[in-house]
Amino acid sequence: MVSNFTVLAEDHRTRARLGRLRTGHGEIDTPVFMPVGTVGTVKAQTQEMLEALGVRIILSNTYHLYLRPGHEVIGALGGLHRFISWPGAILTDSGGFQIFSLAALRKVSERGYEFRSHLDGSPHLFTPELAVEVQWTLGSDVIMPLDVCTAQPAADTDMGEASARTVRWARRCRERFDVLAGEREIRHLLFGIGQGGTDLRLRRECLAALVDIGFDGYAIGGLAVGESKDEMYATVEAIAPEAPSKAPRYLMGVGTPADLVSCVGYGVDMFDCVMPTRNARNGQAFTGAGPLNIKNAAYARDAGPIDEGCSCPVCARYSRAYLRHLYMSGEILASILCTQHNLSFYLDTMKRIRQSLKSNTFADFAQSFLQSYRSESGS
Repeated sequence: MVSNFTVLAEDHRTRARLGRLRTGHGEIDTPVFMPVGTVGTVKAQTQEMLEALGVRIILSNTYHLYLRPGHEVIGALGGLHRFISWPGAILTDSGGFQIFSLAALRKVSERGYEFRSHLDGSPHLFTPELAVEVQWTLGSDVIMPLDVCTAQPAADTDMGEASARTVRWARRCRERFDVLAGEREIRHLLFGIGQGGTDLRLRRECLAALVDIGFDGYAIGGLAVGESKDEMYATVEAIAPEAPSKAPRYLMGVGTPADLVSCVGYGVDMFDCVMPTRNARNGQAFTGAGPLNIKNAAYARDAGPIDEGCSCPVCARYSRAYLRHLYMSGEILASILCTQHNLSFYLDTMKRIRQSLKSNTFADFAQSFLQSYRSESGS
């Protein structure tokens, strides 16, 4: 298997590393944060805004696009990139987590997930093979296999079976991917997803099985679903460095700016999370000193920017007082501006991480960032 990932530098005091991922829609410098565009749109942002922020890769979701407008529709219109007018790379989550979260509407068996659409109640069977076929039709740069996610805490037997089934499904995904690829030169990458909760034995067994199957990258799934922060960190710290060093390591669905900095130090290369966009819509902005709740009355007469140390277009032009006014007035612009700031803050944090890795000062940067960020709980 030809490697599409190159490690350019490694920090001498942590597991952090600087890398470059090659995709069919450009090269991605890592560590990288991928904004979440679940249904083909990063909420409250246009594609032009994302490009201006320097976004090179976004995440969309197979489950949602499969249900609406349908992968056949998107495929007939030239694929997801053309459909949403996005020139950069796209990673598509398989939909396993979304189906898992349906709870009462789904049933899992060896065949796959049987579920009823949250939109109209229509029945569906989503198999590992279909998950790959849908993403292939979408034209995803990075395809994720269907996995089995289990909420924490869970019985050992449930976690063990979920992890084992994830491996069996991963093998079926690999086989279907290889059939679709045939002898052609392909532009898609297929990652594997490890499960096992916070049980390191299960995690290691799952990872070893995935490595044996062979993937272009390795994701840590099934975290931030009920375990404590310390448990999550301990799991990532133990497992991320054990993934193949010549492949990208992707921590799915995590997290806060502090999580990103900490987990880069454990060897993670790729992240996604809805937090910067979702929290923005609820009036929470991220700053170097921690989260700031812009709707608080204390900001009614505050002429300063969201974050004095931020150079994003929002902080360069708008005051906290104005943003609070927009939220209190129910104006859509509030969500647009706060989302733009939050994404800029996340992307700038990743840029600073990469710069520190180039200069071999990541450990010092991380210590300084975490001390500043954690010094304020948000007001």
